[in-house]
Amino acid sequence: MKVINQTSAAALTIEDYLIPSDTAGVNLHLRRKRLADVEQFRAELTLLLMHGATFSSGSLFDAPLGSASFMDQLALSGFDVYAVDVRGYGASTWPTEIAEAADPTTFPVRIETAVRDLGAAIEHILQRRKLDQLNLVAMSWGGSVAGAYTAKDNGKIKRLALIAPLWLRQSPGRIDAGGKLPPYREVDLWKYQEIWRAAAPENHRDALIPAGWFDVWAETTLAIGPRGADPKTLRAPSGAVQDIREYWASNRPYYDPAEIRVPVLLVHAEWDVDVTFDTARDLFSRLTATPYRRWTEIGQGTHMVILEKNRWQAVNAIIEFLQEDLPAEVEA
Repeated sequence: MKVINQTSAAALTIEDYLIPSDTAGVNLHLRRKRLADVEQFRAELTLLLMHGATFSSGSLFDAPLGSASFMDQLALSGFDVYAVDVRGYGASTWPTEIAEAADPTTFPVRIETAVRDLGAAIEHILQRRKLDQLNLVAMSWGGSVAGAYTAKDNGKIKRLALIAPLWLRQSPGRIDAGGKLPPYREVDLWKYQEIWRAAAPENHRDALIPAGWFDVWAETTLAIGPRGADPKTLRAPSGAVQDIREYWASNRPYYDPAEIRVPVLLVHAEWDVDVTFDTARDLFSRLTATPYRRWTEIGQGTHMVILEKNRWQAVNAIIEFLQEDLPAEVEA
């Protein structure tokens, strides 16, 4: 455990460690950040971050962009913030089955497995902090994982914030190059930058990511790994792509949003071509059992909005959603 100082002069404590999954020999990486002078947190101020299909939680949520990372900003706002990597991502165990997989439908890092890994992280935090509930914040494929978990186990989730969650779509999208899937993908981050910026109108692409931010993010991402054969590439399991083919692009929902019975915030960006406006609207319309639901639409942002110039809007929307006081009848 170590203490890091932020430009705000507030000190944060950071802790990195591994917890066991439900599979022998497979461990999951957890990162925790909190204000150094606060140890006890209520459920309302405890949250877990869940990553997407390609990049780890450290890459998406803890790259030191600007004055503070996404995770830092949440911790500096008074939250006890955890971030998990499911197996095959970040510093979590790389399953040996990936290298041996021949049939993509049997890839070990499918949504079913990710839901179990997310559940293991939730159980660990609740037991460690002696809590009954926590908040869950998840992005993209991680939003699918978090939605599926919450739909089957609402009692452990206080509030759910979904950033561009995957849902039903007409095609597999840009993440899928087509053809037979390899066990894992090798992602060239500098080629990915071109794809990332291409979602924005041409005259907005240069300003989408503030100067210097991409290089910091790429360095952070590669340092976390796992790296591919080329030092500029990142390895990512293909199971999430198979999920898109088998569920979301085949009009076969893996879970029923109507089974989610906790407050939900949906964060979406104007130029997101991976989770379109119509996709987000369809998911939002199916959240019929929530005590209340909210949609925040961010202008001039893409699927990666939390790493772009307008990420502050996503951070503020999530903080407001998690911190707001509710009338007794809503809490009930």
